[in-house]
Amino acid sequence: MFTFVSRRLFYAAITLLIVSMAVYAIFALLPFDPAALTCGQHCNKIVIEANRHRLGYDKSIWDQYWLFLHGIFAGRNYGTGSIAFNCPAPALGYSYNENKCVTQMLADTLPITLNLAIGALILWLIIGVGLGIIAARFKGRWPDTASTIFVLLGTSLPVFVTGLFLLIWITIRWNIIPLNLSGYVSLFSNPFGYLQYFILPWITLAISFAALYTRFTRASILETLGEDYIRTARAKGLSEKKVLRIHTFRAALAPIVTMASLDFAGLIGGAILTETIFNLPGVGQLTLRSVYEFDLPVVVATTILAAGVVIIMNLIVDMFYAVLDPRVRL
Repeated sequence: MFTFVSRRLFYAAITLLIVSMAVYAIFALLPFDPAALTCGQHCNKIVIEANRHRLGYDKSIWDQYWLFLHGIFAGRNYGTGSIAFNCPAPALGYSYNENKCVTQMLADTLPITLNLAIGALILWLIIGVGLGIIAARFKGRWPDTASTIFVLLGTSLPVFVTGLFLLIWITIRWNIIPLNLSGYVSLFSNPFGYLQYFILPWITLAISFAALYTRFTRASILETLGEDYIRTARAKGLSEKKVLRIHTFRAALAPIVTMASLDFAGLIGGAILTETIFNLPGVGQLTLRSVYEFDLPVVVATTILAAGVVIIMNLIVDMFYAVLDPRVRL
């Protein structure tokens, strides 16, 4: 097991390094002058050149990338003399539009996106996997038909339609869940305000994902129920509940874990539509604003963050597979 984990950690580190090089090179080779984007329309050449030197854009691409990697582990100094400033490790760059270290901007927005993604993940797994199990258990009967209707509605409605419907009717028209105008609050400091802030975004994301998980869980369980070892378990006299709980669920769990990990990683990269509808200042909003403003260091950092989360989640899934099925370790 130790050899398996070590090998996966090494591959993950190499993949993340290659991804960071590719992302940094793509944005560094764009037909834009980053230094010219650091000031307004009334910039002159002297200010542009000063900013170019202060932010390190006067160096080669490889030197800039080396400084970027060095900053992740040891922090980075920008400028010299009285105008020098430091971004502590892990330094992912400096936003010339916000005049902030990118790491600080991510630290301000990532908790909101994490809370949004974790809550939505829990909700759609409960709904989707639960309905999928019920649909498979009562195949061809009314629970299966009801789950099919839910799947059709969930997959047909875009996120922005579901979100706007909940916002207009649940909050504005019926006032069932009033708007939390105070903004983000911690779960531990104000649980009611925390739920009030996130419940509608959670439901918005959970509906679309739960619909997919309902059909996938149903299909996975029905496929597993047709295996030879399931027929053998039934032939030994095991009850249907034990067959489902002991033999079926574990085999059907692996592909669901893979889907959940990748979907969760995608949300960490930013649930842009949901964050925009409910005005959540998360990573998605930050990325969208940075693209509009051509704030390239922020775009590079959020892209690498999203790629890193995907790689880490794949690593976690590999380890989980090794626990479920020891053959994977080989």
